[in-house]
Amino acid sequence: MAAPPPGNTPNGTPGTPRVLRAMNDRAALDLLAAHGPLTRTRLGELTGLSKPTASQLLARLESAGLVRPTGNVTGRPGPNAQLYEINPAAAHVAALAVDQEGITAAVADITGQVVGEHRVTAPTTDESLTGRTAELVAEAVDGALAAAGLDRSDLHGTVIGTPGALDPRTGKLRYAPHLPGWQSRALRDELAEVLHTPIVIENDVNLAAVAEQHHGTAQDFDDFALVWADEGVGAAIVLGGTLLRGATGGAGEIGYMPLPGAPLARGGPDAAAAPDGGGGFQKLVGSPAVVELAREHGIEAPTAAKALATALRTPGAGDRVLTELARRLAAGLASVVAVVDPELVVLSGEVAQAGGERLRELVETELTGLALPRPELRISDIEGDPILIGALRQAVADARNTVFDTA
Repeated sequence: MAAPPPGNTPNGTPGTPRVLRAMNDRAALDLLAAHGPLTRTRLGELTGLSKPTASQLLARLESAGLVRPTGNVTGRPGPNAQLYEINPAAAHVAALAVDQEGITAAVADITGQVVGEHRVTAPTTDESLTGRTAELVAEAVDGALAAAGLDRSDLHGTVIGTPGALDPRTGKLRYAPHLPGWQSRALRDELAEVLHTPIVIENDVNLAAVAEQHHGTAQDFDDFALVWADEGVGAAIVLGGTLLRGATGGAGEIGYMPLPGAPLARGGPDAAAAPDGGGGFQKLVGSPAVVELAREHGIEAPTAAKALATALRTPGAGDRVLTELARRLAAGLASVVAVVDPELVVLSGEVAQAGGERLRELVETELTGLALPRPELRISDIEGDPILIGALRQAVADARNTVFDTA
């Protein structure tokens, strides 16, 4: 990635030596982040910079604490070449995944390597959460920082994944009435004051899609939909490589989508009377619905994952459970596909993971008769918590945009 012609920046405006140096710095840092350790010669080849300029660049970045030497290339004729890598200590970020039971926090360095994790359990009553959200978030982050041997002063940014979505007009978390304590309009400011970092609050399914886009089965697709079937049900829509959020942040809240045979969520997306955070499609394919469906066919299990595991090895009753669940999923997917026409639909969450390839095949068969577009249908192959992985990806990207800017 070479610098633009002398005297001009990419947008055609006159460039100064300082701006051009910063552009070369960023190009080199991005290459080191993507490829790992590189020699001065290889970095020069990839950027188009001369050896003296590449040497000056690396010296500048090393002095700024952004890169560090790390061993040598051996086994070649001549002197061993010095390798350089991103300095992991240049910045650290926190990522959190919030659910009804608690908060999981992870801390990573600027390379994306996780260096500490911690989970806190939420209080069991709504009253005990009043005014304590920031305190619980801080407890989770502090635990992850302690595991990494760091403190809050080491953090450069925090990304929090929650059910629902932060309304950009009001700052209020909507579509998540089952998360007491998270409804304050000043929530982001309260968290920023506690953690002393920039705060991004993002929909959890959107972050699962970020993980899928960069680390999972959707890496080769610019247009895809991720459908999340778990305790909650939602979707993330990626068009042209960009997440679609909607005017109120509620794009993809398909748990509220009305379908034949499904009770509606009364009172709207913020009604406290909807304890599971949804109605409609949510009532057909969410984890509680799967447990109930299995029970109707004689399969008793405490969770959707265990119910589907039993169904997969139980001919007759299990087949009926999987077929009915596939029919329900396909009915909801058909509406998404008809509106968005994605290249790919990724099934994720507890229900999809537990049903696996057998469920995917049944959904594909059912969908064939319902939707005219024929997107590819895949099960998520992300290992670990996709929400936390997506939050880490976004947090690291945001931190690099700040830390790697040497202008």
